[in-house]
Amino acid sequence: MVQKPTPIREQTRSVVRSLLARTAIELFAAKGYDNTTLDEVAAAAGVSRRTLFNYFRNKEDLALSGLDEQGELIAARLAERPADEDAWTALRVAFQVLEEIDMSAEGRLEFITLLFGNDSLRAGHAEKQARWQDLFAPLIEPRLPDSDRRTLQARAIAAAAIICLQAANEEWVRLGGHVDLFDLYDTAVQAIRRPA
Repeated sequence: MVQKPTPIREQTRSVVRSLLARTAIELFAAKGYDNTTLDEVAAAAGVSRRTLFNYFRNKEDLALSGLDEQGELIAARLAERPADEDAWTALRVAFQVLEEIDMSAEGRLEFITLLFGNDSLRAGHAEKQARWQDLFAPLIEPRLPDSDRRTLQARAIAAAAIICLQAANEEWVRLGGHVDLFDLYDTAVQAIRRPA
């Protein structure tokens, strides 16, 4: 019989996973993603390489692990929004959960710079955000007028909002993190929602 993990065990696993990821991001920022080995990450975290592989499949998974959690946090916040709230407003509020993540502005700037500065991480990031679309679209759909194309519309809104967030992040990095990320997001959204 397979033993189910207890909630405490799951919490411990989540904390360890988060600490390993944070250690890796610090090393990647200091040495560069390509110049950092998994052995170095394991040593810096005080664990064996085998332990590291108990939590992450590979180096890319280690670098991008936080994106899955972020998507789930955003989806949870989106699900909590009032049912009659406009989809774009609900998404804007849900995205703000990203500001609540325990990471300094400098750490966030380092991470996003790392993410967009490496081709394999950028591709992995795009894949993770495609999963975000799958999480968000079913939560957006009930907010739209009933039609036989409502599912398509919900997916399009989710995809567009995610791209606006990505564009805002890239601009935020370009400006050295010295502006409000959500002002940039609002500007991106206004650009695509502007009436013809």
